[in-house]
Amino acid sequence: MAYFKTFRIFIDHIEEKAGIAVRFCSGLAVLAFSSLATLAIAQDTPKPVQQHNSNAVWFENWVGLSNTTMTVADPIGKVTAIHADSGTPVFQLESGDVVDGIYRYEIKAATKEEEKIVNQIDNGRGENQKDTNAKPYFLSGYFTVSRGVIVTPDDVKEE
Repeated sequence: MAYFKTFRIFIDHIEEKAGIAVRFCSGLAVLAFSSLATLAIAQDTPKPVQQHNSNAVWFENWVGLSNTTMTVADPIGKVTAIHADSGTPVFQLESGDVVDGIYRYEIKAATKEEEKIVNQIDNGRGENQKDTNAKPYFLSGYFTVSRGVIVTPDDVKEE
């Protein structure tokens, strides 16, 4: 009989430890799944990187964006709009008519992600009617022009 009690205590101990291990492993699985889901969402979010040379500004890592409008305002208020159906928009300085200072830009683009149309007035007509629309993407920033060329702000030096 003592043997049976010892065996039962041993089995209870194993079941208790196994329960803890199962709960721990299922907790790890939930954590891993949520981390992967967050990573997948983060990878789907566009992250364009501004690039420039002496007379143009464009963006790299332009993945998943289309139907883009880039609006640029120069230091004296002149506004230029550039549209690109696909690929990155490129702003180029006009030769001879360049104003030094800070140029500000705003980008509006469509992502591949779809979202439900809230205002049903804007859902199209007939065969073009749909329940979703491309989710918008917005970005704003600036670049600096000095002595007629686009520069990195750290390179601007007063004489």
